[in-house]
Amino acid sequence: MGNPEEARVRLPQLRLDELLEELQARMDAARGTRDRVHNLLEAVLSVGRELDLEQALYSIVEAAAVLVDAEYAALGVIGPDGKSLSAFHTVGVTEEQIARIGPYPEGHGILGELIRHPEPLHLAKISAHPASYGFPPQHPPMNTFLGVPIRVRDQVFGNLYLTEKRGGAQFDEDDVSVTLTLAVAAGVAIDNARLYADSRLRERWLQANAEITHSLMSGGAGTEVLGLIAERAGEITESSLTAVALPMAETRSLAVEIAVGMDAEAHRGLVLPMDTSLMGLAFSGAVPVTSEDVTHDERISLEPPRFGGLGPAVAVPIGTGEAGVRGVVLLAREAGRPVFTMTETETLQAFAAQAAVAMELAERRQDAEQIAVLEDRDRIARDLHDLAIQRLFATGMTLQSAGRFIEHAEASERVVRAVDDLDETIKIIRSTIFGLRTRDGAGEAGLRARAIRVVGDAAPVLGFAPSVRMEGLLDTDVPKEISDHVMAVLSEALTNIARHARADRTEVVLTTDGREVRLSVTDNGVGIPADGRRSGLRNIAERAEQLGGRLELGEPEGGGTALVWRVPLRNP
Repeated sequence: MGNPEEARVRLPQLRLDELLEELQARMDAARGTRDRVHNLLEAVLSVGRELDLEQALYSIVEAAAVLVDAEYAALGVIGPDGKSLSAFHTVGVTEEQIARIGPYPEGHGILGELIRHPEPLHLAKISAHPASYGFPPQHPPMNTFLGVPIRVRDQVFGNLYLTEKRGGAQFDEDDVSVTLTLAVAAGVAIDNARLYADSRLRERWLQANAEITHSLMSGGAGTEVLGLIAERAGEITESSLTAVALPMAETRSLAVEIAVGMDAEAHRGLVLPMDTSLMGLAFSGAVPVTSEDVTHDERISLEPPRFGGLGPAVAVPIGTGEAGVRGVVLLAREAGRPVFTMTETETLQAFAAQAAVAMELAERRQDAEQIAVLEDRDRIARDLHDLAIQRLFATGMTLQSAGRFIEHAEASERVVRAVDDLDETIKIIRSTIFGLRTRDGAGEAGLRARAIRVVGDAAPVLGFAPSVRMEGLLDTDVPKEISDHVMAVLSEALTNIARHARADRTEVVLTTDGREVRLSVTDNGVGIPADGRRSGLRNIAERAEQLGGRLELGEPEGGGTALVWRVPLRNP
């Protein structure tokens, strides 16, 4: 048997070792807790310093992965519908892996479970959960899972997902507590970043309005200001296409005056119906009209093709119902981009309304200047009538009376010629006075309105509405006598299509560059038969030849007939 004294000495020594080991373990745990709290505070401070939303989201994901020692972390932003994910930010997966995996998750399976029930979700094995949806090919294997919601004020902004705790360990309650604490800080950071982004956005809109107002008040041309409205609205909303349409006098139509971005040429000069088109409905209703996908929207005419690669769009009236809508601005984003939110639409409407006020003020100033010019013309006309004509008339009477006393034949003849010259001068001045007091072209419809009327009259006979596009200063550069010929040619061309072409699509393009006017009428019908009657086409060709122009006939790709009638605006 051993010595009892030695046993008693050994027993307290063992207990002391156990106590020292327990103390060391508790000290390590306390040190670990201290380090974790320190890391959490550092993460909260790091996230809170970010004002850029995208960078803030990435910082949140990165901090979460470090705090709970997860191999993979992600943050899913819930979309406007509240049921799916509109954005996804990841840590731990390379760009090459993401490309091989394919599209980001949309909110099915476990991710959808967290969207439907925004409470912390803690799983030892993802595949064991009933809502598990499986992983796509090339996806890294994942088992352990921790998910917590991120709330911004009273709204669930998104969810934080963490998988695969390093070392094969399980996520514990401490991990849940740390992640929930980070989620609270993340909500504050996201809210601050949103408020900052909103303030910067408002600042950009205010700068754009100030720029437009300055341009208008400085006497900028109308097309220049409309172009500025289109450019600034497109830049701020990150749109790929911006178009501005204005109402056409005496017609129920809009003409696209400005187009910037994708397929701008196909939009520029297009004439749109007021009652059925996206822009027309925004104008007539004086309210914004949105479209989730313009390529599958019945309010968008198929001809001419002009929305390839585009998706979400919004048409916003320029002005309000009380003051009168002055036009419409259309913005469209590329396919796959987010739809225009209510907040964006309201901001656009406010921008367009302020632009309309600036346009109204500029027009009032121009009207005042015009009135001053007209008043000045009236004063000049009165002075010419009351002073110049009367004095010339009196001088002529004096010379005519004096002529009777002149005996020299040649001198008498010269006096008679002088009286005749004075009489002719008086007639010229009267004609000038009449011109000063006459408003040129008052009450006459312009070429644009006349063309729309002819196309509208032809639509019932054709059985469909032709697409119309117009460009250039048609109402001012094209003389009336040429305008009459253009209308006759357009009417004849549409009548020929209705009678002979058996077409279901027609495009009318009327343009001028200040040197010539060009009318193009294209259909997808049966074409012109070789032995068919050509009396109508002969009349159209003769009209062109009379004016020094020409008629060109062709066959467009896909069949049909392309008629191009062009004449110079001035004699060569």
